[in-house]
Amino acid sequence: MRAASNSGIDVVSSAVLVVGSGGAGLRAAIAARENGADVVVLGKRGRLDAHTSMAAGGINAALGTVDPEDSWQQHFADTMHEGYLLSHPRVAELMAREAPAAVLEVAGWGCEFARLPDGRLDQRFFGAHTWRRTCYAGDHTGRDIVDTLVRRAEALGVRFVERVYVWRLVVEDGRCAGALAFDVRTGDRAAFVASAVVLATGGHTSLWRTNTSRQDENHGEGMALALRAGCRLMDMELVQFHPTGLVAPPEVAGTLVTEAVRGEGGRLYNAKGERFMSRYDSRRMELSTRDRVALANYTEIMSGRGGPNGGVFLDVSHRGRDHILERLPTMHRQLLAFQGLDISKEPMEIAPTAHYSMGGIAVDPDTHATDVPGLFAAGECAAGLHGANRLGGNSLVDTLVFGRRSGAAAAAAAREQRGDALPRSRDIAEGNSDLDDLIGRSTEDVGTLQRQLREVMWRNCGVLRDETGLREGLGRLEEIRSALGPVDAGAENGWVGLGRALDLRAALLTAEATLRCAIERRETRGCHNRSDHRNLDPAMQRNFYARQAPEGALTVWSEPVPAVADELMPWLESARELDLSERLLE
Repeated sequence: MRAASNSGIDVVSSAVLVVGSGGAGLRAAIAARENGADVVVLGKRGRLDAHTSMAAGGINAALGTVDPEDSWQQHFADTMHEGYLLSHPRVAELMAREAPAAVLEVAGWGCEFARLPDGRLDQRFFGAHTWRRTCYAGDHTGRDIVDTLVRRAEALGVRFVERVYVWRLVVEDGRCAGALAFDVRTGDRAAFVASAVVLATGGHTSLWRTNTSRQDENHGEGMALALRAGCRLMDMELVQFHPTGLVAPPEVAGTLVTEAVRGEGGRLYNAKGERFMSRYDSRRMELSTRDRVALANYTEIMSGRGGPNGGVFLDVSHRGRDHILERLPTMHRQLLAFQGLDISKEPMEIAPTAHYSMGGIAVDPDTHATDVPGLFAAGECAAGLHGANRLGGNSLVDTLVFGRRSGAAAAAAAREQRGDALPRSRDIAEGNSDLDDLIGRSTEDVGTLQRQLREVMWRNCGVLRDETGLREGLGRLEEIRSALGPVDAGAENGWVGLGRALDLRAALLTAEATLRCAIERRETRGCHNRSDHRNLDPAMQRNFYARQAPEGALTVWSEPVPAVADELMPWLESARELDLSERLLE
């Protein structure tokens, strides 16, 4: 329902509002609709152009079609071990338990996964998995899943509003009651009021100079919205640097080379022609964990054994052209377009690149409810599943399992409210006024400030960190924040400029939370490599939290990771031994 409010902007109401139209948002919308709720989904892009579509390699589920020995308990144990025991055990359990049904459900809705001759879903290896449990659709799995979810949502009557920017959550008497947004093409504003809201807005990896995100996404927008609304953020320092991002040409630097390349037998070499992973993980080699491969690549480059563009080399040409065209068609096509490079004949030059936020909004493990009643979060913007190192293929199943759970919980919360907590026009007008305060004659180019922020995070909070650099980064953030003044917006520059300024405002907040949490985690664990604290500290098997005080200051504290259920402890104890104290730093 749409109506004009006496605040002067349109009001669109629904039972459940979903902010974000990627995999988690779509699955949340489907679940809420299946549970009887009227649903509106807001997206910064078109519904078929979500960032999830860039997740290429595959989705995990212990189906046992290729390796019958696999089980959901083993999937749980692999996730916990490779997350360096920082994952919330209940979240990891639910993901592993429900992954098979979630994947088969999407396959039943028409997702065209690769299949064995008998019709069952094929599965391949991804790094650090005990068994082959990664289902895939060539090397375009995320895109096929998004297409399938969109068709399902449309068939159920989910309403989509595309190309809108959400700048504020509406919190009425301590409860989330909607969001304020504007159209990035026209500047038209609207209040989307709802009895429950699901944030599915992605991560914050665009904060780093070299990253796999698109420039107008993944600044931590949803994390900042939640923080300002009263939520906690958790483990913001845990950011995965994918080991294989392109290094040239500059316009595509950071673009992901999917882990499927290594899953299909790709080998890593330095400029001397040495297959160097034997020095870092001689057992698993290129199929080691992402954090180890990323740090190995970084070490080779920093030791002077990198190529002409500052990377190392990933070679899959020995697999043959026919195999590559069957299993890696998108990667083959993209490299030809980007570099004129035929990966069936020659290697790619790659380096670590910021790829995935393993921390995010703190949520209830079962419902993914946040600290604010009526507000839920799912997907990359939510914390709890991945710990200090995300297993490849776990992100897509995360969107399905917890998208469904958050959507169903939001629908239940909406039924309980029955529209009783819709915001007053005064609250909408106050939020609208806040946006007006940002608009004026610009004194500084937002793009320049964004580049400065990315450089700060890459240099001071990148693959390798120390306290001096992290504290220096905090000082640089304050300089950038002070330089961000009014923003030009409107017909001359386009409202997308206001969106970029709001991205930067969100990025400054999530960057500060990341730096402050990174300072407090005084150890090396998974993706978090401290050159001044080189060893893993068992006493730091804790999650770090950040909260914003009313005056704006961030406070950080830690709590022990919750205990593993008794019935799952034997799986951790009998799983492949992982020496958490073994490090790559010398």
